[in-house]
Amino acid sequence: MAVSDIIATFICERIEREDGCAELQRTELATRFKCVPSQINYVLSTRFSPEHGYIVESRRGGGGYIRIRKVRQSQDQMVMSTVNAVGGEISYTLARAFLINLADAGAVSGPVARLIESALSESTLRAAPPVVRDHLRAAIFKQMLVQALSEG
Repeated sequence: MAVSDIIATFICERIEREDGCAELQRTELATRFKCVPSQINYVLSTRFSPEHGYIVESRRGGGGYIRIRKVRQSQDQMVMSTVNAVGGEISYTLARAFLINLADAGAVSGPVARLIESALSESTLRAAPPVVRDHLRAAIFKQMLVQALSEG
């Protein structure tokens, strides 16, 4: 298992154990896992972002901390928060991260998530000029999520 996976698992366990919110220190994590603090930053930015359902607050300095909170929302709220977060354009990678989070939380079913992912893929949007693909992807993504919400 990679160091990033081990760190992420540890943080997830702390969040669960501490009822959805863990307060950690970057240097203590780096020492514990024998890595540089930038490795901790990498894990936080890739695994604990808003797209993954987390809010990360940090304060630097001697008494600095990292507070990671799992956002608790109803399934409908999660879908609407995603629609609002997408904006005017979105990459396939970011859309996929949103979909994984929605499916993991049960806000959309696995088959619906796979269908939406297919509609947003690069191969599906290949006929559109590259400069408009992320705009088109955002419009399709938001419309499909709203439709999935109204059907659910």
